[in-house]
Amino acid sequence: MRMIGMLGGMSWESTSLYYRRLNEGVRTRLGGLHSARILLESVDFAEIEALQRADQWRGAGDRLAGSARRLEAGGADFLLLCTNTMHRVAPAIEAAIGIPLLHLADATARRLVAAGVKRVGLLGTRFTMEQDFYRERLAAAGLDVTVPPAHERARVHRIIFDELCIGTVNPDSRTRMLGIMDGLHAAGAEAVILGCTELTLLVDERHTDIPLFDTTAIHAEAAVDAALAGTGGAADAC
Repeated sequence: MRMIGMLGGMSWESTSLYYRRLNEGVRTRLGGLHSARILLESVDFAEIEALQRADQWRGAGDRLAGSARRLEAGGADFLLLCTNTMHRVAPAIEAAIGIPLLHLADATARRLVAAGVKRVGLLGTRFTMEQDFYRERLAAAGLDVTVPPAHERARVHRIIFDELCIGTVNPDSRTRMLGIMDGLHAAGAEAVILGCTELTLLVDERHTDIPLFDTTAIHAEAAVDAALAGTGGAADAC
């Protein structure tokens, strides 16, 4: 089994979901007492968030590249960046290491294409919804990506940072989020990407008939595939 390098803490609320899903995935595939081989570096998210807010992406990339190098030196066979937003600095991380980065947007795009989705709504932080780094990756796979209007993007961003990242799940915020998703669906989106790893804490398939693509679950499943490639537990590698 290959060693999964987890670069997490952004926020630790969703990193804990990753850890559980990775171990459950390996146990489901291999049975018995099997669990995932994981090496985790968890950053102080307050420091990363301050760099995001100040538009200091180069500094954030340097920080995470250093973390990635430590994971590689510790024996990780591939890297899992456990956040959607910080894939903004994925090129800096990839340039710093010699092991593969399992890109979250690519894993999500493959799942959407396999499901036959053509037009998809994207929810996430304002960075993920408004900047090109994520949307262009999806568009390269042939997907037509739509996002909510500006005032709703601001609301989604606030819910993520002011509530979900500190473990607060507010039923009123769930109602608002479902309304935003309904608007995306009414505008032609066939499905919605939960493009922030914390959003799965708030909404899931129990709450709506709109097909949801949970990036935390998708990314973790892709990592299990990669970890078990060649072991008889999976067919796909990084």
